[in-house]
Amino acid sequence: MTIRRRPLFQAMLAAPALLALPARGQSARKVIRSVPIGDLRAFDPIWTTTYLTRNHAYLVWDTLFALDASNTPRPQMVEHWQASADGLAWTFTLRPGLLWHDGHPVRSADCVASIRRWGQKDGMGRALAAVTAGMDVVDDRTFRLRLTRPVGFVLDALGKIDSAVPFMMPERLARTDANTSITEVIGSGPFVFRREEWVPGVKVVYDRFDRYVPRDEPASQAAGGKVVKVDRVESLYTPDAATQMSGLLTGEYDILESPSPDLTERMARSPDVSVISNDPLGYQLFIALNQTVAPFDNIKARRALLAGIHQPDFMQAVVGNKTPWRECAAMFGCVGDEGPQFQEMDWPAYNPVRAGQLLREAGYDGRPVLVMDPADNTTLHPPALVLADAMRKMGINVDLQVMDWSALVQRRASKAPPSQGGWNAFITNATLTGIANPLLNTFARTCADAWFGWACDARMAPLMEAWTYETDPVKRQAVLKQIERLHIEAVTLAPLGQYRSLIAHRKSLRGVIPGPALFYWNMEKA
Repeated sequence: MTIRRRPLFQAMLAAPALLALPARGQSARKVIRSVPIGDLRAFDPIWTTTYLTRNHAYLVWDTLFALDASNTPRPQMVEHWQASADGLAWTFTLRPGLLWHDGHPVRSADCVASIRRWGQKDGMGRALAAVTAGMDVVDDRTFRLRLTRPVGFVLDALGKIDSAVPFMMPERLARTDANTSITEVIGSGPFVFRREEWVPGVKVVYDRFDRYVPRDEPASQAAGGKVVKVDRVESLYTPDAATQMSGLLTGEYDILESPSPDLTERMARSPDVSVISNDPLGYQLFIALNQTVAPFDNIKARRALLAGIHQPDFMQAVVGNKTPWRECAAMFGCVGDEGPQFQEMDWPAYNPVRAGQLLREAGYDGRPVLVMDPADNTTLHPPALVLADAMRKMGINVDLQVMDWSALVQRRASKAPPSQGGWNAFITNATLTGIANPLLNTFARTCADAWFGWACDARMAPLMEAWTYETDPVKRQAVLKQIERLHIEAVTLAPLGQYRSLIAHRKSLRGVIPGPALFYWNMEKA
């Protein structure tokens, strides 16, 4: 598949970030200039699950616990904790000296309010909230979580690494309705967001928080000491992939968070650039379908779509043939020596002609099907084109609408008909870390708790509850597979395969931490 690009000199003229020069007196400052995965418009990592906002949040906010490189939860803002013998009471004491960026001390009341707000939006947070009898402020540094029944995922929940991460916020912000995005960005993390320097569509600026006190342990994924070794991070929105590459090769940029797959080989040939797979586990790609409007409000139409999906086409569009990828039909991913699981999930055989017949039998009448195409997202734009082509082969009248990723993130929340600002389908992705089980997987929620697309299957809730509280690992795995089969039967989302994502950075940038998110502490410029 060929992706048309603007000539490089036109792209450079259209990129304000490349024309910006350092302010006088700042030449000696150590600044990391990164190119993010999109234009940051949503600041609230609880209100939205987009990875663009999550990466932003890791600079600004901190967490009570965090997962290390072995995905074990370790204390972060917490100094020490204790669980009662019956597992019903958990007491947490914060590290001394924690401060918000406005200079006020971090208090246990802030954490209690933050956990409550997060618990209204996140799947694992909801599960924890469902067994929470109450949370009590003991003193300014200590709070207690009381449960109605013992569960084994308290620390896993408070330390989860993928969206929605339970970031701690000041109480006045955490009291914001969970369905309303906060607009003030005040954290206690290693970087301060500089709103006065934020230029929408151009750049986001973060300065080192000089009063942040990192932990003593070495950095390990999201855990350990968040030691900041630069003065500033400038996130420079650059939608054109060729301009991104040019800036990295010339040293204008230090790191590309999501380089275009069809340009990574050229970048890797540079002696000054490293192209690496930063996430140890990788990603799963999905089609999200709006199940509140025709044609995909009909389960028969969704099942018909599966018959027209050929996963290798999508994987080659995302990463090509030189980056590892594999087919996978499972909602929670395929790990280790597991096969693609098409038969186990009862996925129909690939046959575009038959898919078209099944669509017509399901009542598809030729109406336009609106596919959102995030043209500035180098990972999700190519498979959006593949999806449009696959749908056309099935006889679908495709309305491919081009927009930037941030516009897609806003539009996906609309339940209006496609002709009135809604949508029918789009491509999304998630880390394997973030979809590994029903509590972590945001896409696995249905009905009242459903993610965008608003899937609803009443059979799911009792199985999700059974998995959550089952203590026998063999029985638990059997329930998990039953849940997965139901997801594919109902086509909650359509999995498209797994791949290892890439980042590209100057070799002068050292200390990049492997993980499912980009962490800007521990990085230093030689």
